[in-house]
Amino acid sequence: MSGDSGRKQETAGPERHRGGVTLRRGAVSTSTADQRLLDSRSGADWKTKDAWRVLRILSEFVEGFETLADVPPAVSVFGSARSKPGSREYELARRLGGALAGAGYAVITGGGPGAMGAANQGTSEAGGLSIGLGIELPFEQGLNEWVDLGIDFRYFFARKTMFVKYAKAFVVLPGGFGTMDELFEALTLVQTGKVTRFPVVLMGTWYWQGLIEWLGTTMAADGKIGLEDLDLMYLTDDVDDAVRHIVAADEARASDGSRAGRRTPMV
Repeated sequence: MSGDSGRKQETAGPERHRGGVTLRRGAVSTSTADQRLLDSRSGADWKTKDAWRVLRILSEFVEGFETLADVPPAVSVFGSARSKPGSREYELARRLGGALAGAGYAVITGGGPGAMGAANQGTSEAGGLSIGLGIELPFEQGLNEWVDLGIDFRYFFARKTMFVKYAKAFVVLPGGFGTMDELFEALTLVQTGKVTRFPVVLMGTWYWQGLIEWLGTTMAADGKIGLEDLDLMYLTDDVDDAVRHIVAADEARASDGSRAGRRTPMV
């Protein structure tokens, strides 16, 4: 039985998921939907193709909104897909997932392996809802086995909206370009007031301390950001401390909303 299974796996060849479609072997394209959308105009048919893509983009937003609308309060956790089991950030992500689940939060990750998979694993093991928002990439990753609720996206910008819209906070573990992208997008949204009382927690002082120092000695010192902007990030290695920070911000936001509801309307 296991031999037959192994042979099937070998003959299956490369596989890619494109929304609800599965592609294998010769049907696998060498480009992604994002690449085809963002590459420079080529040929005379870009006008019609880009116009029709709007419907596909709309469908991703609709599917994301409908799927995630009823999830409990959640925290988005970011980190490298390359984090190895047993590494400091991997174990930190796993403990973080469990602690967030214990505090009543669902956990949203990019659905991949590494730190994302560790956070999903910790959440699932603690009995919480483990969510993965995957993305079509030139190299197929697929959703990790610990995801309870998963959505595969074609477009990064649709996926990013879901990370923010359905999360109470971001926790950012050591990672690469993708992790940095999510970190600075979150900071920009908070800095510009697009989201309010939205904690951005950095975990892994050994990894982030140099960046924090550079932001202060170079970016803030040169007037590109304010010194107060450095307070938008909360740096810690303590899982319980991170969760307390998120819960406190969540409670403060709820309190602000309650007071706003009690205000006497102006006539």
